[in-house]
Amino acid sequence: MNEISSIPVSGIPEVQAAETMPHSIEAEQQLLGAILTNNDVYDRIASIIGEKHFYEPVHGRIFDIAAARIAKNNLASPVTLKSFMADDEGLNELGGAAYLARLAGAAVSAFALRDYAQMIYDLAVRRDLIHLGRDISAKAAQVNVDSEPREQIVEAEQQLYKLAEQGQAESGFQSFLKAVTEAVNLANTAYQRDGGMSGISTGLIDMDKKLGGLHPSDLLILAGRPSMGKTSLATNIAFNVAKAYKKGKKHDGSEGAVEGGVVGFYSLEMSADQLAARILSEASQVPSEQIRRGDMTETEFRRFVDAAKSLEACPLFIDDTPALPISQLAARARRLKRTHGLDVLIIDYLQLVRGTGR
Repeated sequence: MNEISSIPVSGIPEVQAAETMPHSIEAEQQLLGAILTNNDVYDRIASIIGEKHFYEPVHGRIFDIAAARIAKNNLASPVTLKSFMADDEGLNELGGAAYLARLAGAAVSAFALRDYAQMIYDLAVRRDLIHLGRDISAKAAQVNVDSEPREQIVEAEQQLYKLAEQGQAESGFQSFLKAVTEAVNLANTAYQRDGGMSGISTGLIDMDKKLGGLHPSDLLILAGRPSMGKTSLATNIAFNVAKAYKKGKKHDGSEGAVEGGVVGFYSLEMSADQLAARILSEASQVPSEQIRRGDMTETEFRRFVDAAKSLEACPLFIDDTPALPISQLAARARRLKRTHGLDVLIIDYLQLVRGTGR
């Protein structure tokens, strides 16, 4: 059975390409044509694609030169680009200046340009995923003492995360109306809460008054001399946030925590069971020293067990792996975010986090 080949647009020859890799030569040709005939449309797609997203290298070079000229407020057209690409062997094989002219004749309408740019970007991501998958497979097949499987997993996660982040363009300018609406929503959230704040309550009244709760953009560092209660304070905050967790619809319409939050706790010095015992000590009002010694009355032990049962479903996740490198710390946090959600992340303590050594 004969394969169906795509029809060139306006007489433009289809560039030979490997069938196994996702691509759309026509979309690339028509998008370039739109830019070469109307430079003003470039700004609509500049945040979506770049030279590296084009499957055909010649198209990538055409886009790069056109973008550079437009950035300098110079005209980018088939005529002006001809002199810059006179020695480009790839373009000459496609017809040289005549190919640039035919691109302009195949221009897509301006209203569809962003859709074409998004298509080109999505296909580029698919190709990157294929390359990454092959790379992971090749490295896994090589049994090497310098390449541990766990390190390969972390590296693969980092590459996948980097690939995912590339598609998240910055928000850019937004109208004052949108910013005001968001501010009103935050104020309304604070007004409707008993605590009178828009962030996640720490459960500590004085701290909430100072901070207004915990917010997604916050980076807070608890500093102090040894044995001043830093771990105890962090544990209390983690417990209070997780205990208050309620899931529902937020003001922006998305599903998530409307009270409290899901907490990830890296305990690099204290084991998970020690940390849990400390939390249960607070919840049951039984001193931790008595819990460790087993020196509890029947009433105290019953309170301890009841506290444990009431906190079984508490969304507090503890990782007590010692000396975690930063790369694994980030990878595990991303995994927790995907599987259970993540609103607050606590690291106890920063000095015990290892660098990558590179």
